[in-house]
Formats: sequence, structure tokens, C-alpha cells
Amino acid sequence: MAPLDSFDLAILRILQKDNRTPQREIGEAVNLSAPSVQRRIRRMEADGVIRAQVAQIAPEAVGLPLTIIVQVELVSETPDAIDAAKQRFRDAPEVQQCHYVTGEADFILVVIVASMSAYEDFTRRMFFEGANVRKFRTMVSMGEVKTGTMLNI
Repeated sequence: MAPLDSFDLAILRILQKDNRTPQREIGEAVNLSAPSVQRRIRRMEADGVIRAQVAQIAPEAVGLPLTIIVQVELVSETPDAIDAAKQRFRDAPEVQQCHYVTGEADFILVVIVASMSAYEDFTRRMFFEGANVRKFRTMVSMGEVKTGTMLNI
């Protein structure tokens, strides 16, 4: 991966705000030609700097109003057990974020579901069926204060 220069960082700042900004406008803002901006964006995509270009959807607008944060503690913390848990959480569509962490918990999950009964189904599937889970602790979000995808670059 090539190191990012000031032009790359300026392009990334613009794309984080609105990834539909025309390359001509980006070029004008950062003093580069549109083809140069396009080459840089393609390189950053190929290098994995830009992971995806997506639409952020309001969960409640699509019938998923419940955000739940879950601390998960495993029974066994062998490398194979950790890898299996990572894959299990990665594959669950309800899991929006999964962090492998230090401290009392092994994982912190952000889970988005339609209802508490949907969350109960999720817990049965993810934490009880041979899942190597010692215990899990559930916290229900009472309201979104801040969520974001913009990095401070």
C-alpha cells in the first residue's frame, strides 16, 4: 500500500461527507484534475483504504428499531475458539459491529433487531447452541446520541 499524501487525505475528507461528490468538484477543491482524482480513488479502493461506498440506512425506517449492545465472554479462549466466535459473529446479519476486546468480555457486539423476541431468537442461536459462550450481558440502547463513519483525518 502506497503512503497517503495530502491530496489523498483531502479527497478522503470529501468522500466521507458525500461519496457521490463528482470527481470534477473534488478536483477543483483539492487542485487536481478529475482524471487524477479518479486514479487516486481507484488506487485507494484497490489498497483497501476505501473499504466500500454504501448508503447509510436508518434502521427504524426498515423495521429494525432496536439497537442492543452485548458483552460476550467465552468459556474457552484458545485461538481456534476465538476464530470460531469471530466467524460466527461475522456471519450473523443482526450483528452490525463486532469488536474483539481486552478486559472481562471477549467481544462487544452491536446488534440491530426488530423486537425483543427477535433478540431472544438471536441469543438462542448465537449464545446457547454449542457456542462456547460462558455468559453474555445485554444493554438496550434507549436512543442514539452519535453514530458515525467519518474518521478525523
